[in-house]
Amino acid sequence: MGIQSTGLGSNLDVNTLITKLMQVESQPLTALAKKEASFQAKLSAYGTLNGAVGSFQSSLSSLSNASTFQTLNATTSDSSVAFATANSSASNGTYSIAVTKLAQAQTISSTGQVSSSAAIGTGTETTISFQFGKITGTAVNGVYPGGSSFDQDASQTVGTVKINSSNNTLQGIRDAINAASVGVTASIVGDGSATPYHLVLNSSKTGASSSLKITSSGEDAAVTSLLSYDPAGVQNFTEVSTAQNASLTVNGISISSASNTVNGAIQGVSLNVSKVGSASISVSANTTAVQTSITNFVKAYNDLNTTIKNLTAYDASTKKAGLLLGDSTTQSVQDQIRRTLSTAVNGLGGGVTSLAQIGITFQKDGSLAVDSGKLSTALSTKFTDVGGLFASLGSSSDSLISLSGSSSSTKAGAYALNISQIATKSKLTGDLTLPTTTTIAANTKLTVTVDTITADVSLTAGDYSASALATLVQSAINSTSAFSAAGITVKTNTTGGVLSIESDAYGSKSKVTLADSSGTSFAALTGTVSSGSTALDVAGTINGVGASGSGQLLTATTGTDADGLKLLVTGGSIGDRGTVNYSIGYATKLNTLLSGFVGSSGTIQSSSNGISQNIKNITKQRDILNSRLFDTEARYRAQFTALDRIVSNLNNTSSFLTQQLSALNSSSNK
Repeated sequence: MGIQSTGLGSNLDVNTLITKLMQVESQPLTALAKKEASFQAKLSAYGTLNGAVGSFQSSLSSLSNASTFQTLNATTSDSSVAFATANSSASNGTYSIAVTKLAQAQTISSTGQVSSSAAIGTGTETTISFQFGKITGTAVNGVYPGGSSFDQDASQTVGTVKINSSNNTLQGIRDAINAASVGVTASIVGDGSATPYHLVLNSSKTGASSSLKITSSGEDAAVTSLLSYDPAGVQNFTEVSTAQNASLTVNGISISSASNTVNGAIQGVSLNVSKVGSASISVSANTTAVQTSITNFVKAYNDLNTTIKNLTAYDASTKKAGLLLGDSTTQSVQDQIRRTLSTAVNGLGGGVTSLAQIGITFQKDGSLAVDSGKLSTALSTKFTDVGGLFASLGSSSDSLISLSGSSSSTKAGAYALNISQIATKSKLTGDLTLPTTTTIAANTKLTVTVDTITADVSLTAGDYSASALATLVQSAINSTSAFSAAGITVKTNTTGGVLSIESDAYGSKSKVTLADSSGTSFAALTGTVSSGSTALDVAGTINGVGASGSGQLLTATTGTDADGLKLLVTGGSIGDRGTVNYSIGYATKLNTLLSGFVGSSGTIQSSSNGISQNIKNITKQRDILNSRLFDTEARYRAQFTALDRIVSNLNNTSSFLTQQLSALNSSSNK
């Protein structure tokens, strides 16, 4: 088939005709493009809305956290004397602090040596043992006089270092001690004399009970002589600084602490003393931080309100509508947030139930405004009530009962509490009156069960008074890895001259038992008693319905209004224990509400998914239409090609006939 040029035979502008026809045929594509652009713009608008809602939700994080309103702020009048931090168990108040002595560690110095690198002794292996304890007596020129004594601290492990021909120089001994991590740091100090080099040892811990006693076992007399130090005997070291506790008073009450970090002197407050002197500590609610969080919450809401307003606005002058004007999803988001903020919060039993009462009010344009003065006053006078206005908080009329937890099923309200049983701990009390001194032999082990864990516990050899023995047992159990890894601890005492071991856990899981191990008998510690008392879980009712107890935790029954409410009952009497109030604040409610709007399964995303699906459908429609237009254009070209041939043939016929007629006319005229 030869090459054809459509229109050459008929003189028709076929390409122009087809182009114009295809423009008419392609009009649905233009409509689809406009529709797609509209969907894309709406999808972008949903993204803007989702981001604004997410930012608003982020502003709720601190206000929805109960600890924001429970953690107190501690400030000091002179931070160079003492610095304080407070936790949720602290109480508001002002405390006078007077520091008279700082805790310090003992430092001792050896006799001078001519060289720090020359060998000391023969190099025969000698074991150096470091003990820690309390010295009774006062050093004179660094030496303790006769009659002084050393009482080993059973809670601190004896450390050992081996000295032999590889390290029997002053430098080698220093490095061996430091590498052994025995609770002592060693250094060499030169004084410029004929025997300038001194081995200086410093206890790693502060406090009077961290003084040193150094003994040795081996045949190297020179090493033994150099390193022997017994405050009650031979002292080949001189004391440079005396181990001592920190001494201070809190509101006139004397406090002694082995560390310059003092815990327990003020409930819920940790003190760090750093200088002798006086200061006052003020413990109060952190109102400044909370006010900032509330202000940020209001700003975030107003930003969201402005975003929604812009997305749903209509400009009458330009007759231009916002991308989400009339959108049901956007309207639902706005309405539900406003409805939540306009509904009163109940449950704590206080007088603060609405935002307006703390100075936050709605304006005509739907935004929120803050009266800073009114908010500041509310935080200063009704801090707990303000906390209940935002977070999920509980308060009890009984100081020994507190809220430990709740769930999304817990409803706000006041719940009557009745306790029928107080939780107890398991306590093993021996029937052996301890002698003045108890000797613990080397390699002594006992099999101990505390709560749900059983492990072999090693006791450090030595001679112990009754109180020191109790300390030894407590320290040995608590430092055993099987217990410490599980967070299991015990307390011991020797009240009445007998040893008792008590689990720190409450309830039916609390347990203490002793058993012999490797030929070692517990009889020297507790006589014939090997098992502790049976511990009890707390029991009682919440709003008249029986609750389940585990240790000191009382949990409300599933299906009740209090479902998920957990109460910590730390003591007190049996019977009616008053009321527990529980509130679900604005921040908590909003956080739950907004989580249903944003995220992969939120309503905004669902609406966005619908738009995205519409865009995909348009893409499919465009592909189908383009295919159809291709076929249509091909059909038009085929039709015009056929027409072109017909017209061309007709033109040819017309030319032939014209020629014939002309020829006939010429013949007839002759």
